[in-house]
Amino acid sequence: MAKYDYDFKKLVVEAYQQGKGGYGTLARHYGIPADSTVHKWVKIVEKLGFDALHRRKNNQIYSFQFKQDVIHYYLTSGDSYLDAALRYGLSSGALLQRWHQLFLREGMEGLLPKRKGRPSMTKKKQTPKKRATREQELERENELLRAELAFIKKLRALGMTIPDRLKSETHESSTNSEKSSD
Repeated sequence: MAKYDYDFKKLVVEAYQQGKGGYGTLARHYGIPADSTVHKWVKIVEKLGFDALHRRKNNQIYSFQFKQDVIHYYLTSGDSYLDAALRYGLSSGALLQRWHQLFLREGMEGLLPKRKGRPSMTKKKQTPKKRATREQELERENELLRAELAFIKKLRALGMTIPDRLKSETHESSTNSEKSSD
């Protein structure tokens, strides 16, 4: 879709107002692909003035209530998207069309403002690691020693060599590591 600057749009609308031709004639004369574009510009100027032909630099945010009112008017009046939009000061029927499609798809909830951008990071509460009780530590160590012993027995049964780190006959357990001197 071609974008036209303000001066060009104004020139075409003024030509229409001066009676230099109809929508189709002016569209062909100025190289505009669709005569509906000229029609739209003329309607915008009639309802909102020439300033409405300027391209908006920023997207305006419309309230839920405003969108609801415009949709309600559109549905009850039978006007075109452009006519209903111009009645409420919107320079584009496409915006109303988008709202209407949202309304048909999602109902009134579709017209509610949506949060944009990346969601904010929530800080996760760091739960302190539960300190294992002495009994749990001993049970865990006992499990590991049983698994190691079963592994050694399996290696011997298969006739394989036992790794050096597993050969030591005396394993230090947490109970033996703290020897008391009597």
